[in-house]
Amino acid sequence: MLNDGAAACGISLSAEQCRQFQQYMEQLLEWNTKINLTAITEPEAFVQKHFLDSLYPLQWISLSGQRCIDVGTGAGFPGIPLKLAVPDMRLTLLDGLQKRLCVLEDISRNIKVDFNSLHARAEEAGKNVDQREQYNFAFARAVAPLPVLCEYCLPLVKVGGSFCAWKGPAAQEELADAQNALQVLGGKLERAEQYTLPDGSERTFLQIRHEKHCPASYPRTTKKMKKNPL
Repeated sequence: MLNDGAAACGISLSAEQCRQFQQYMEQLLEWNTKINLTAITEPEAFVQKHFLDSLYPLQWISLSGQRCIDVGTGAGFPGIPLKLAVPDMRLTLLDGLQKRLCVLEDISRNIKVDFNSLHARAEEAGKNVDQREQYNFAFARAVAPLPVLCEYCLPLVKVGGSFCAWKGPAAQEELADAQNALQVLGGKLERAEQYTLPDGSERTFLQIRHEKHCPASYPRTTKKMKKNPL
């Protein structure tokens, strides 16, 4: 199912890559009995809603050799599927819960995929000189409303790089709400692609180009973002 779905959007996976995906799913679902990682536990839905959803945007972006950060990675989506499909991308998984990162590190050793782990809140990472504007791509999937995501992610992206958001069918409404955030943070919409998963779920991929340096006062704390969103 994974191989067919990937091929339908122009992505070729080897037998070894498919094996890694299979092991990733099995081990994540085993861990899920001990720590809450995903509400989707039926294999067919898992492949469609986690794996294929993560991979679809490879039709529109090239990650080979790029330094990428998955912000609020949770159970590793979309970062690990993208890394499995594009082995030479350089991936950092950022999450505020160390326990989740420990699970992903354990799985990664078993399926032989390498990435860096960063235990931090997104707004802390964006203020860290070792992380600020260091990445070619920042990813966020099902993390927060777009104005908040822009403030989390754009400070991590190099000028000329991209922040990529996986969204549902209401993405255009979120884009309208995020116009001020984009202006303040130096972002510009480069691509908005709609696609439909095999189960009929409507999805939207947003690619936002980072065109100028973020003001030093951003990102703010999550409390301030939620109280007074850009």
